[in-house]
Amino acid sequence: MSSQSVCLNNGISMPILGFGVFLIPEEKTTQAVHNAIACGYRLLDTAAAYNNERCVGAAVTQSGIDRSEFFITTKIWPTQFGYDNTFLAFASSLKKLKTEYIDLYLIHYPVPEDFQKTLETWKAMSKILSEGRVRAIGVCNFNSRNLDILINESGIVPAVNQVELHPFYSQRILRAYHQSHGIITQAWSPLGGVRTYGAFVPDADKKVASIHVNSTLLEIGTKYGKTPSQIVLRWMIQSGISANIKTLNLEHLKANMDVFDFSLSIEDIEQIEKLDTVTQGGIDPQTVTADTFAVSIVD
Repeated sequence: MSSQSVCLNNGISMPILGFGVFLIPEEKTTQAVHNAIACGYRLLDTAAAYNNERCVGAAVTQSGIDRSEFFITTKIWPTQFGYDNTFLAFASSLKKLKTEYIDLYLIHYPVPEDFQKTLETWKAMSKILSEGRVRAIGVCNFNSRNLDILINESGIVPAVNQVELHPFYSQRILRAYHQSHGIITQAWSPLGGVRTYGAFVPDADKKVASIHVNSTLLEIGTKYGKTPSQIVLRWMIQSGISANIKTLNLEHLKANMDVFDFSLSIEDIEQIEKLDTVTQGGIDPQTVTADTFAVSIVD
C-alpha cells in the first residue's frame, strides 16, 4: 500500500493528494477549503494569480488546527519575476496567507523568451529557502530543457514540478526525467478536467476526453468497486505522482480521499498508461510570456 505522503529531495514530507483552488471565486474559496480540511486534505494549493490566497489563509486560521499540520503551496506569477521583485511577491503571499512561512513556493510558468528573469527569480527563491521562510521550492510547467538550464545555472534542483498530467497526457518522458533528478511530479488537472484557455490555445477545439465515460477506467473501477476518478488517483499514487484536486462537490471531495484502501495490479497500471494521447489540453507552457494571461494580482 502506498504512503499518503511523498518525501521531497530535501527530506520534507508532503501529502501526496492536495486540494487546489484554481478558478474558485474568492467568495466561495474559504468555505471550499473548510470542506476540504474537514475531509482530511492538508495539502492546500493556491497562487498569487488566483487572487484567493487570503481565503485559504482564513480557512486555515479558522480551522483551529495547528499550522504545522498543513502543507501550503503558493506560486509566483511571471509579472512578479525578477530578483528583488521576488522578495516583494513572497512577502505579499505570506501576508495574505497569514502565515510566517510557506511550505512550497513555486514558479508558476518558466517564460522561455526571458529565461534570465526566471533564473533571477529562482535565485531569490533559493535565498528565501536558505533563510528558512519556505521549506521547499519548485516549479510548474517546466520541460526537461527548462529544468536543465535552471539546475545547471543555479546548482539547485527543484523539489517539485507541477504540470498538466492525467491518463490522456501522462508525461512519461518528463516523469522519467524527474525520477532521475529526484524531482517529485505533481499533477494539475489530474482528473482530466482541463479545457482550452480561451484564445491562448490555437487549437480551440482541443478538449480532454472525460475519464468518467472511459471504458478502460470504468472496467477497472468495477473490479475494485471504485469510480474512474478514484482509479486515476490510485494510479498516480502508485506511480509516485502527487495530485492537486479541485471540486466544490462535497461527496467528490470525500470520494477522492478514499483511495488508500486498495492497490491496482501491474496490468491495470499498464492499461491506464495506454490511454495516453501525448496531447496537452491546456496551453503549451513554452509559448507563455509575462503578458500571456490577463491577470491582475490584487494586493
